[in-house]
Amino acid sequence: MKLTSQEEYGLRCLLRVGRAGEGGSVTIPELSRAEGISEPNVAKMMRILRRGGFVTSTRGQSGGYTLSRPAGDIAVGQVVAVLGGRLYEPAFCDGHAGVEISCAHLPDCSIRSVWRMVQQAVDQVLGRITLKDLLKSEPEMNAWRQSPSPTLPTHPVSPPLPSRSAGR
Repeated sequence: MKLTSQEEYGLRCLLRVGRAGEGGSVTIPELSRAEGISEPNVAKMMRILRRGGFVTSTRGQSGGYTLSRPAGDIAVGQVVAVLGGRLYEPAFCDGHAGVEISCAHLPDCSIRSVWRMVQQAVDQVLGRITLKDLLKSEPEMNAWRQSPSPTLPTHPVSPPLPSRSAGR
């Protein structure tokens, strides 16, 4: 399983906007230079993030993008869902049945059970980590991850994420 470039670039752009701080604003050219992503690609990411309700845009000389709400209120799982979606959806089996109309394993599929467990674990982790958490340094995040019993930040779990195919 891999993150798409859209999910990676979108998260990077959102983090850069978050680093501008409350009331700070970042333009597309600034994001492009800072992240090494083309301006058209940054524009696409910011449009998706704006439509998802994570950033607001202001036009004009002092315009740019700002967070639409506090970084602690933006769950990474919600952002990934808007940028790309879930890793596994039950409807996946409908579209990948092979040469038959429905999958030969539809009534009893151990693989489907694995994907459900993986998706639940991903939802749990990404639903509890916020943009504010990601604004920490890499050493701080590594220290949390490597602690003897790492506990997730105590943010409420996000609602289920929409399908990866939504909006594509």
